Amino acid sequence: MSLSIIGCVVNGPGEALMTDLGFTGGGKGAGMVYVAGRPDHKMDNEGMVDHIVGLVEKRAAEIAAEEENGLQAAE
Repeated sequence: MSLSIIGCVVNGPGEALMTDLGFTGGGKGAGMVYVAGRPDHKMDNEGMVDHIVGLVEKRAAEIAAEEENGLQAAE
């Protein structure tokens, strides 16, 4: 899983396009959350850390389930 958290509104979006999950700073106390390299939703800076941690944990569980399903299919 790749993750980018960049405060720069100039460079951040380009980096986030190449990651599974990303957050780019914006202005006015909020930024953009990227999922699978695409802008997904805005998030306020105050709740950003908890929100990103939740997204990472959810994606990690999805990856683990995909790997488990792949192993079962191979057997």
